[in-house]
Amino acid sequence: MQSHERMLGILDLFDSDENYVALTFDEIHARVGYTRSTLYRYLKALTDAGLLSSLPGLGYVLGSRIIELDYKIRSGDPLIRAARPVMDELASRFSGIALLCRKYREHVLCIHQERGTETLQSNYDRGRVRPLLLGAASVAILAYIPAYQLSRLYKRIPEEFDAAGFGKSLAEVKANLKVHRQQGWVVTTGEVTPGVAGIAAPVFDGEHDVLGSLSLTVRESQMTPDKVQRIAEQVVLCARIISNSVAQN
Repeated sequence: MQSHERMLGILDLFDSDENYVALTFDEIHARVGYTRSTLYRYLKALTDAGLLSSLPGLGYVLGSRIIELDYKIRSGDPLIRAARPVMDELASRFSGIALLCRKYREHVLCIHQERGTETLQSNYDRGRVRPLLLGAASVAILAYIPAYQLSRLYKRIPEEFDAAGFGKSLAEVKANLKVHRQQGWVVTTGEVTPGVAGIAAPVFDGEHDVLGSLSLTVRESQMTPDKVQRIAEQVVLCARIISNSVAQN
């Protein structure tokens, strides 16, 4: 790797486990294997840029610059701005939690949430990364990723596709995902948060490539086939509104 890639790779240490909030110099050194002098130089550069902060007795934590950038994302991201009004209406109408997710590498990242009730909890908070195979918000994206990306992902983790119920071969996986595409939406129950159901539809960019997904989390005990269908129709409509807005920007 180039030196800048090695330096920025240090930030991935804080992304590898949600428990890695603070890391000492020695912990970072043990994980990356760089010389101590090189690591000191990288950490100084990251600290000067505000991407890391050094706290006596704790070590290094993510820096204030990231918080500043997060505010700018929340207030200015075209996808979030397009989605916020329809998400608020969707969550309020069905007393659920509307989630906006974006494809992130080979994962799915929740980037915005609107609550229509305080009696329901979701484990899919903003900033949390989930696998592409778990939950409606993820599967709604997985069903539309390019064939070469799907093949590459399957070759790396075929057993996880099987465990998630997508099939024991790539052909079976493609057939199952085709069903989701033909339906236009995905429903799952209890895969991310026990006792709740998720109903999701894909969101596309101006080139009609899948950008993310819109989903609604509702209490599983309140779901009937008719209600699932009604919610799904509204989720699909709202996702289409968001996609059209993004395409026009």
